[in-house]
Amino acid sequence: MNAIVISETMDDGAVARLAAVHPTHYDPHLVDDPAALRAALADARALIIRNRTSVDAPLLAAAPRLRVLGRLGVGLYNIDLAACRARDVDVIPASGANADSVAEYVVLALGTLIRGSFAVTEAIGRGEWPREASRQGREMAGKTLGIIGFGDIGSRVARLAQGFRMTIVAHDPVLPQDHSALRETGARIVGLEELLATADAITLHVPLAPATRHLINGARLAAMKPGAVLINASRGGVVEEAALAAALRAGQLGGAALDVFETEPLPVGSPLAGAPNLLLTPHIAGATRESHVRVSQLIAGRVLVALAMT
Repeated sequence: MNAIVISETMDDGAVARLAAVHPTHYDPHLVDDPAALRAALADARALIIRNRTSVDAPLLAAAPRLRVLGRLGVGLYNIDLAACRARDVDVIPASGANADSVAEYVVLALGTLIRGSFAVTEAIGRGEWPREASRQGREMAGKTLGIIGFGDIGSRVARLAQGFRMTIVAHDPVLPQDHSALRETGARIVGLEELLATADAITLHVPLAPATRHLINGARLAAMKPGAVLINASRGGVVEEAALAAALRAGQLGGAALDVFETEPLPVGSPLAGAPNLLLTPHIAGATRESHVRVSQLIAGRVLVALAMT
């Protein structure tokens, strides 16, 4: 009997913590073997996943005793929440545990794009000396950072950007004007069009929903300040990828960094491939050694509490 099944990578210490209390089946490759996963879930009361395991009605049907679903992350796009509610399965995300990792990723990507002087290693190794081209980088100090979505991660980005003496503007329709994070960071709430027109750098921190799909499309890219940079470490689909690639190739933007994509892995032949001044990473903004431990321990603790209450 497996009281707890873990289908993707989890910190060994957190796995041991779970196994000390309940029979635990840990196999980070279960996600790639649907039949083995369904078999392992036959008696399970808890399932712990990352972002590759799809939890839908058929999978839940293979787990009649399941009561707790732990998500090693915050995005719930791979979980059928309605099906979980219908089965009375408690869905537990690792809210906040990787927020610092994402915020640091954003600021580091922003600095790399703004300075624009770190892509000449191979040229220097070949004996070239591209000093004139490399000295055209800009400073972060005095630039305006636009944050779309001023929740936990967005406000952490703002706090880090303060250290570089950046001016912060934010767009978040649901955030109260007197929210404490605005006071702490000196951020000013503005309309989306004002943010697009005035920000030297824009970072996205919104969920993927009908209202945010292709939020940054061709028209809004055209409305951005010439030479501005764009960072998306939120959700794939928020940025219209073909339009972004076209804007980069036209020299309209100063650069972009994407950690998330409409289809993952990025398909061969994507318009993003080969676009200039573009940084691509494989959905790892929140993945660091430290966040891996924090996320795993947080979910282990919450799953144990939830199981004790069922």
